[in-house]
Amino acid sequence: MHGRVGLRAQYRLRAVVTMAIFAYSLEQFDQNSEYGTPMKMPFAAVALILVGLLGGATGCSRDQAEPPEASAPAAATNSDLIHLSADAVAQAGIEVQPVARGQFRVHREFPATVQPNENELAEVTALVRGRVVDVYVDVGRDVKKGTPLTKLHSTELGLAESAYLKASAKLHEADLSYERARDLYQHKAISQAELQRREAEHRTAQAEAREAQNRLELLGVQSPELQRLDREHTIKADVPLRAPFDGRVIMRNITRGEVVETAQKLFTVADLSHVWVVANVPEKDVRFIRKEQTVEVMAAAYPQAVFPGRITYISDVLDPATRTMRLRVTVENPERKLKPEMFATVRVFSDQNQDVLSVPLAAVQSGPAGKIVFVQRQADTFEMRTVKLAEESGEVVAVLDGLHEGEPVVTKGSFVLKSEIEHRKIEPVP
Repeated sequence: MHGRVGLRAQYRLRAVVTMAIFAYSLEQFDQNSEYGTPMKMPFAAVALILVGLLGGATGCSRDQAEPPEASAPAAATNSDLIHLSADAVAQAGIEVQPVARGQFRVHREFPATVQPNENELAEVTALVRGRVVDVYVDVGRDVKKGTPLTKLHSTELGLAESAYLKASAKLHEADLSYERARDLYQHKAISQAELQRREAEHRTAQAEAREAQNRLELLGVQSPELQRLDREHTIKADVPLRAPFDGRVIMRNITRGEVVETAQKLFTVADLSHVWVVANVPEKDVRFIRKEQTVEVMAAAYPQAVFPGRITYISDVLDPATRTMRLRVTVENPERKLKPEMFATVRVFSDQNQDVLSVPLAAVQSGPAGKIVFVQRQADTFEMRTVKLAEESGEVVAVLDGLHEGEPVVTKGSFVLKSEIEHRKIEPVP
């Protein structure tokens, strides 16, 4: 607009100058006119007209170039206040909750997985090569200590049983020979050297019998089977594999008729009445962890259930790749709800309670100067307030500054209010 005013002033100035030149030329022409009646226009008058016109043009230009002085502005509305109609408040679904003061206990949550208690976990393996004669249990079966799981028939075991029977017979013969020699020696019927020889034979037979028995025990033969051998003197070459303790069969890797090798894993038995929950703690949260600390465990499969546990192991080193520390929580599991490989969360609480103000996390929004909340001043009026926050605890966060106890803060619909604030900052395009 200032450009248009300048052009108008220039046009008027040019017009005035042109008129002045024309008037002067006319005066000179009249002085030389042959008609002898000069029309004299004093140059001073022309100059006066010129000055007047110039002044008018300049004044006009000044009046149009400079805008009129603005009147004093009205009192500005607080930019942090938002006014909404009752319909807008209802449509936004705005809900409020008073700022609360109370004991605030900081906690941290870490992702974890459920694992069997390795102190109550056993891999049942074959100690001898053999063929599977029968399988007595399946996966998921609860077993007691000593319960037969399977039976193997082994040629190697048959040879060991045969050696045991031979050693037992030889020992029996050596026992009789030694007793007879002692009786004869008392009656001076044999020499001391003969007695000593038979005593040595007896000791050798005892050693061989013990060796044969140890061999059977190493192959998994227990006392009842040894007693049967001593009683019946027959070779079966069958060896049962038994549960090492009370628990549940969680893995089976065997079928009837299969030939298994030594050290092959056939069953896994675990006592799941106590399980481990293993979590990884970020480096920044290591300060919250201590051994024997009571914690809470939540499983994804049971969102409403909380399982109390105790930290029984804390790693002394951090994983260099993830910068996390490994911890282990032991949890009682009498109903077997927690199962190995389940996803879980470990919640660890700090030892100190703080008396602070707190608001729901849902009430907090991010603003240009930090975190903000919206305080309800009236039914249709809300104030944006910058706050200073502290620790979070679940769905609640502690407030250090910016709010007072009892003030109603918006917990639902605060995003609508934030959008209204952002909308005000948008200037119209000229």
